[in-house]
Amino acid sequence: MAEFQSTLSESAFPEVAENLVARVVESYLNNLLEEQMRDHLGADRYERTGEARGYRNGTRERLLYTRVGPVTLRVPQARDGGFSTEIFQRYQRSEQALVLAILEMYVNGVSTRKVSAITESLCGTSISKSAVSRLIAQLDLRVAAFNERRFDEAEYPFIYVDAMFIKCRHSDRIASKAALIVSGVNATGIREPLGVAIGDSESYTTWEALFARLQKRGLKGVVFVVSDEHSGLVEALRKHFAGATWQRCQVHLQRNLLGHSPMRERKAVAEAAKRVFHAPDMNEARRERDRFVELLQRQLRRQRHVLRMPSTMRRRCYASRRSTASAYARRICRNDSTRRYDDENASYAYSRTRNQPYD
Repeated sequence: MAEFQSTLSESAFPEVAENLVARVVESYLNNLLEEQMRDHLGADRYERTGEARGYRNGTRERLLYTRVGPVTLRVPQARDGGFSTEIFQRYQRSEQALVLAILEMYVNGVSTRKVSAITESLCGTSISKSAVSRLIAQLDLRVAAFNERRFDEAEYPFIYVDAMFIKCRHSDRIASKAALIVSGVNATGIREPLGVAIGDSESYTTWEALFARLQKRGLKGVVFVVSDEHSGLVEALRKHFAGATWQRCQVHLQRNLLGHSPMRERKAVAEAAKRVFHAPDMNEARRERDRFVELLQRQLRRQRHVLRMPSTMRRRCYASRRSTASAYARRICRNDSTRRYDDENASYAYSRTRNQPYD
């Protein structure tokens, strides 16, 4: 039996297979277009019959991107211009899905260069960075429409106000900008974003301008506002929503509580604060608050003895360790494993710390 030998490397097989499949798809679609034209005219190519409903007018090439790569279609043309096919309608739906995927990648932080590489890997064709940038420019139009829509038909009794800082490119440098976000809950209980603005900082001026625009667009019926305790923000809220009840954001408050709590006490503080926040009514919330305060006072009473010491000695009595010297000794003893007995460790630690001053 004759042996077959090929000079094609194994690494080239996937590319050859993809090209082969693309050519098969191309041939199939061109045959399908020809069949659709035959049905439209009632006659084959070059066929003369009295039943024909029109005449051919050549073909027009069109590139179609498919899952197996780009294929070239020879689209038949009818002299009366009445021939159409669903193939390109399906293509347009696929193209729109691709555009949406590109926009979603950009929103999730993928750069235009990486978007171009990803689309080439997934779709078999590349999209230039400039084309991606043009698609992304559509987001600006959508954001503008979002920030200009009217609220005449709805009321938002509850609004939530917050800010986040993002890195923005400005004149060949990276600067931190404040993204001001306002969302609201309508009368049916559905939460919706109401407005977004980018400012140089989180200040009274930037918040006041955003609230003024929201009211100009018809925002009304606000009875309850939740935000953090930023002074400029609270002042702007009082100006534009004077009749509404303001409450400090519980998440921000809890973070502040934990930030002022010792590490070993944070779990207990967080649980106590949560019981206050999640109380079923005002009376139970007050009882939980009193328990919370008692917890903090009990911890303070345990630490009150140091206050009886002279002020000049108080700082040295805060901790049981000479922080610098003790930490230095512990680090040396941990790193050196040759001293395995207690006496050796004790003498070595003493020799390392005896000349270290107190903090």
